[in-house]
Amino acid sequence: MPFALVLLGLAVFAQGTSEFMLSGLIPDIARDLGVSVPAAGALTSAFAVGMVVGAPLMAGLGRRWSRRGALLAFLLAFLAVHVAGALTDSFAVLLATRVIGALANAGFLAVALVTAAAMVPPDAKGRATSMLLGGVTLACVVGVPAGALLGQWWGWRAAFWAVVLLSVPAVVAVARSVPGGAADTAPGPLRGELRSLRGPRLQVTLLMGALVNGATFCTFTYLAPLTTEIAGLDGRWVPGVLALFGAGSLAGVSLGGRFADRRPGPVLVAGGAALCAGWGLFALGAGEPVLLLALVLVQGALSFGVGSTLISQALYAASGAPTLAGGFATAAFNVGAALGPWLGGMAIGAGFGYRSPLWVSAGLVAAALATAALALPSRAVAVSPGQARPGPRDA
Repeated sequence: MPFALVLLGLAVFAQGTSEFMLSGLIPDIARDLGVSVPAAGALTSAFAVGMVVGAPLMAGLGRRWSRRGALLAFLLAFLAVHVAGALTDSFAVLLATRVIGALANAGFLAVALVTAAAMVPPDAKGRATSMLLGGVTLACVVGVPAGALLGQWWGWRAAFWAVVLLSVPAVVAVARSVPGGAADTAPGPLRGELRSLRGPRLQVTLLMGALVNGATFCTFTYLAPLTTEIAGLDGRWVPGVLALFGAGSLAGVSLGGRFADRRPGPVLVAGGAALCAGWGLFALGAGEPVLLLALVLVQGALSFGVGSTLISQALYAASGAPTLAGGFATAAFNVGAALGPWLGGMAIGAGFGYRSPLWVSAGLVAAALATAALALPSRAVAVSPGQARPGPRDA
């Protein structure tokens, strides 16, 4: 795998830290800015909404930019809004910075996905995707717990400043390592790419991805109160719990990358069934600290193993849309990231308690499995790379 993929992963790490770190900061932000915990949880949904809107929009706008230039522009914008977020005392302004930062993150990730796919042979998209998403899981392992610790020591704003500092070397790395000067390649007609995105296999895969990712974020957003209010652990355990989820996520992405190109079907079917059962077991046993810690690790692995496989399958299915594929995959997965915390917050606000997001997560994965079952007769999902007929490499 090209070393440039590792450096792209560094930039994704900085952005993933920002996206996920709010899980350990939600109670502090709510207290500091005078809003409820579910309202503060909307910051995660706001980021996801920005990703949904921004991914296809930014991918479309950047079609004729050089990939390096587009990546740098998005990363610099991301850095700037985090400075604004760290300085504000207004929840409304913070909410706006999350949306704008998400637009920049969405554009970066959309371009990075197609850039990564173009750097490897046509049948290695799964491995390239898993390497890129390794930055996201590393953010869960290191960045998110570190952000939670910074929030406990110096307040939640310190975590935002840390993201700013992380983004600076990422800018240098992208500028020096990603190929592409004035222009990389002339894109095909936009209408042709949009037409290729109407394929049933792609639509089913994106729907499944949205549901699985919704389940992940539904619970992940409220891991802090689950740890303290349900399991009864001290608040100092929260960074460790987040790190445990991240460790599982890293393992899941690594294992998923090994099998996503060759055997996606078993990963999706067996992994999805285990994921659904795990969320239900988590809901029943969340009051037991040992079981909570074990299931945080397992569910992190299953969530990201299945999720990364679905992303690679979406790239295979959208081979006719080389510049827009990453944008639509990013958008679909962030539909879930917006829907999940919102549904979890609704369940908590309705008085069902902090266990309720776990049941919502189980239901979302069950819906994804039902979608897969309905699609099986038409072979709409989990087609091998050889059957996917990927287009020429878009270098």
